[in-house]
Amino acid sequence: MAIATVNPASGETVKTFDEMSDEAVEQRLAAAAAAHARYRLTDFGVRAGWMRRAADLLDDEQNQIAAMMTTEMGKTLAAARQETAKCAAACRYYADHAAEMLADEPGDAAAVGASRAYVTYQALGPVLAIMPWNFPLWQAMRFAAPALMAGNVGLLKHASNVPQTALFLQDLFARAGFPDGTFQTLLVGSQRVEPILRDERVAAATLTGSGPAGQSVASIAGSEIKKVVLELGGSDPFIVMPSADMQAAAQVAAFARCLNNGQSCIAAKRFIAHDQCYDEFERLFVEQMAAKKVGDPMLDSTDVGPLASEQQRDDVEKLVADAVAKGAKVLCGAAAPDRPGYYYPPTVLTGITPDMRVHREEVFGPVATLYRVADIDEAIELANGTDFGLGANAWTNDPAEQEHFIIELAAGMVFVNGNVTSYPQLPFGGVRTSGHGRELSYHGIREFCNIKTVWIR
Repeated sequence: MAIATVNPASGETVKTFDEMSDEAVEQRLAAAAAAHARYRLTDFGVRAGWMRRAADLLDDEQNQIAAMMTTEMGKTLAAARQETAKCAAACRYYADHAAEMLADEPGDAAAVGASRAYVTYQALGPVLAIMPWNFPLWQAMRFAAPALMAGNVGLLKHASNVPQTALFLQDLFARAGFPDGTFQTLLVGSQRVEPILRDERVAAATLTGSGPAGQSVASIAGSEIKKVVLELGGSDPFIVMPSADMQAAAQVAAFARCLNNGQSCIAAKRFIAHDQCYDEFERLFVEQMAAKKVGDPMLDSTDVGPLASEQQRDDVEKLVADAVAKGAKVLCGAAAPDRPGYYYPPTVLTGITPDMRVHREEVFGPVATLYRVADIDEAIELANGTDFGLGANAWTNDPAEQEHFIIELAAGMVFVNGNVTSYPQLPFGGVRTSGHGRELSYHGIREFCNIKTVWIR
């Protein structure tokens, strides 16, 4: 795949980039190793000052950054501004809290026959981050902010269709004051990942991406005995029970399915409504989806911009066509507009059966599948009837039902009466084929640390 900015709103190639040579990659690996030897010894206060400066730059340049992201992958300008602000907030959060998250923890010295015993957290070293295009700033930042505050250094292999965002991140941390080599972007294709990951100077890796990509990276890292964190997408259920606020549930459902033009791993994708409220929820949900305005992502009036690439739109079209051919009913959408760019309208399908691809696969576009169930047990069985396990939404005002969903839903995150999202304050990640390990919160900052036991006589 070429390393290039292709505007998905028009299909125009805006800018192309040469892939880095082996020599250039070697220089960056050497720089990362040298930087880590020094950077790991800096104290939290110094790192926090640099991280807060990065946050200030994100705030000051929010409009330019947002326009860059929108041009590269098509998210609405409003969403790109929000993403930039979220990154600034994450930088400040880790600047404020990293020291306490990684403070030495005293152990029971007497119980282990020591005069002193404790646990200390120490950075592992250079970490390779393999990141996707859909949240090109946030997904890289939710790795970078905690990793850098922990004393690690970063090597970013970003998606090939967001090279300007990738280079911006390297420049951001440099301008913020982080030492040379602390955070570097590698403009390379996916076929170059394996030798970089196998390099002895790379201590660990994190990947957000597809299942096959996760299997490949995990296999390589495993053969090298290197730590890896994987976030591999999902097909999140959105369950609506009779006690829920139907209007609120429908509004959030449509927002969730169209968030980032439908290209979010934690977006609700499968909508499951109890028989007693199904008809009302279907009516309200379809109204909300059909009302979304599809158009130029640079306009504040636009709700849904284009998909990130022609291939992305083709993949969504094929999934919908397969469902329709096998008997699914279209309640709205399902026809790409005849215009330049990679647009696809908000779509709702019912009559889904297990032989349809949309029942088994993650649809990375604004397409919702809608199911009717008889009771809470059938809802949970359907929700868990997937290989994925990232997030789950449950809408009910019944405390017993809420507890049942929390216990039984197979997911890394369960949100009750609200949309699944990521916060710096809470751990983020999944189970089953949605990956393993956690990002964000104190769990995330400790993923790339040596949790070292210290025992002193």
